Amino acid sequence: MQFHSHTVQTRITTPLGPVRLAASPAGLAGLWFEGQRHEPLPLLQGASAWGHAPDHPLLQAASGQLQQYLRGERAGFELPLDLSGGTAFQQSVWRALLTIARGQTISYGALSQRLGRPRAVRAVGAAVGRNPLSVVVPCHRVLGADGSLTGYAGGLERKTALLTLDDAPHPRPGPHQGNA
Repeated sequence: MQFHSHTVQTRITTPLGPVRLAASPAGLAGLWFEGQRHEPLPLLQGASAWGHAPDHPLLQAASGQLQQYLRGERAGFELPLDLSGGTAFQQSVWRALLTIARGQTISYGALSQRLGRPRAVRAVGAAVGRNPLSVVVPCHRVLGADGSLTGYAGGLERKTALLTLDDAPHPRPGPHQGNA
C-alpha cells in the first residue's frame, strides 16, 4: 500500500481493543486494530513512523464517531475517506463495501458479481482483507458463500462483535479462515 507522505496518526483505546487511526490531507486513511493482519507496522511505529497527532481534527472526529459506533449510538460514519493507498481494483472493492447497509451481509461471490467481476472472487477476497479502514469501510459484513463466518484481519471475535452491533443476521460458524 502506498500512503500520502503527510499522513499522521494517533492511537486510541476502544471496547474492541487498541486502534491506530491515520489521516492524510485527503481524509481518513487508516483504522487498524493493533495486531491486525496487514497493519502497516513500519508506518505506525519505529524510525519511519508517521507523526503522532492526537489533536488532529479529523483524527478526533474519527475517534469520537468510532467510539459512538461501538457503543451502538451511531449507525455509520460521516468522515472524508482517503482510499488512495490501494490499487484501482482494491479501491473499487472498498467503495463497494461502503454500499453494504448496516444490518446486511454479502458473500464474496455476490460482491464479485456486484463489481461486474464474477470470476474474481479470490481477488475480491484479497482486496477485502487489505481494507485499511476497518469498521468504517465495513469489510466485516462479508461472509462465506454458505453464510458462514470467515476470517477477518482484526480477528473473528471482533468480526462477530461488529456484526452483532450491526444487528446483522448471525452468521453460521464455519471452517473458513479467509481474508475478510
